[in-house]
Amino acid sequence: MKRVAKPVFFIVLILILAFAGLVFAGIHIPYGDFSDTVVRGVGDIRWGIDIRGGVDVTFTSPDDYDATNEELDAARSIIETRMVAKNITDYELFLDYNSDKIIVRFPWQAEDDSFDPEEAVNELGATALLTFREGNASTLTDDESYEDLPLIISGRDVEKAEPVYQRVNGSDSQYEYMVSLKLKDSGKEAFSEATERLLENKGYISTFMDDECISVAGVSAHIDNGEAVITGDFDVEEVQKLANQINGGALPFELKTSNFRTISPTLGTGARDAMALAGVIAFALIAIFMIAFYRLPGVIAVIALIGQAAGTFCAITGFFPFSNSFTLTIPGIAGIILAVGMGVDANVITGERIKEEINSGKTIDLAIYTGYKRAFSAIFDGNITMVIVAIILMGAFGTPDSLASIILTPIFFMFGASTEGTIYSFGYTLMVGVILNFLFGILAARLMTMSISRFKAFRNPVLYGGKRAKKGGAVNE
Repeated sequence: MKRVAKPVFFIVLILILAFAGLVFAGIHIPYGDFSDTVVRGVGDIRWGIDIRGGVDVTFTSPDDYDATNEELDAARSIIETRMVAKNITDYELFLDYNSDKIIVRFPWQAEDDSFDPEEAVNELGATALLTFREGNASTLTDDESYEDLPLIISGRDVEKAEPVYQRVNGSDSQYEYMVSLKLKDSGKEAFSEATERLLENKGYISTFMDDECISVAGVSAHIDNGEAVITGDFDVEEVQKLANQINGGALPFELKTSNFRTISPTLGTGARDAMALAGVIAFALIAIFMIAFYRLPGVIAVIALIGQAAGTFCAITGFFPFSNSFTLTIPGIAGIILAVGMGVDANVITGERIKEEINSGKTIDLAIYTGYKRAFSAIFDGNITMVIVAIILMGAFGTPDSLASIILTPIFFMFGASTEGTIYSFGYTLMVGVILNFLFGILAARLMTMSISRFKAFRNPVLYGGKRAKKGGAVNE
């Protein structure tokens, strides 16, 4: 049984409180009437349609094009994929097969300066046809088009695209942003043959998104492993957008926007505020209960729960610069509350085990060690079950190419896509909260408990829920 140093309690406490304060408040630098958001806080959460309303847009096929039902289904799947790529999970999508219409509704709040709904609509309806062509696009004349350059492969031959970066000349502050591509078997041979031939002739490959050239690169190596990169004058947001478009695939036909309007919330901020107030009151009552019944372990449990809640909001707000904010709905808030309930359950089990060990005559150090050890199996079983449930919800109600859906393909392959953003949001917040319960409710709480127990002032068994020592009796050490 290893001892934990005394300062560990204060280090973990300060880290949790500082982290919670930063997550809830964020960092905003004012510039006159405007402010620059450095770290997103709770005030920057993107709320769902049910809370803040959103955008209603209708896409139609061109006037001279009669889309088939299969093409409309394919367009729906691609739009869903693009929605999730932008972390828009609370959306509604309907198909009208008779008039070739696709109706999409997604959340947006008017004061959200970080999200442009018109740009999002344009991206959702973009055909995004990626092609790699032989030759230098910059040499094309006004009478020539990109189709005059021989086609090597198209976006349908790309299995996966993701943004990458590398330092420029070893600099720690300058980076070159690129899109890394992994090709399917259908494109490997053609790309290998083209790069081998163009390498000998010092040729070029031009990359087009629809009819716009996004990159011209000289061939400097024979690529036969199906892995390539798109280079260009990109910034970090542009490579992420390009990767999302490529992964989203090419729509089977061009989409026209025939209607664009804002919609009112179904529940409104009143329901959100009432639910938030209920959550705060419930948390306060739980804190009183935990401290009254379990004393010092109860205090530590409350600190751990604060860390768990902060970590959950961190995953929602887009706290880190490389992550986008997540759409939070009323069911998503329910997922947070349920996960916190699981955290309370974990701390109750641990507190009871420690109390039992102390009352059986064990020393405080041994009681804490044995209590956490005995409680872990029960906590693990309960939490891992909730993680499995959350993954199933995300897999069943997420887009077909989401990680959860891919994992569960052997189970759900016989069913069609049943995307429902509100249920996906519930599964997401539940899974994040339960995973964080392992970090804060078990690891952080255990470190704090074992650390503070080394102080003489906290060596009294009563502080851990044990029975009071009889008058004249020795204190259980």
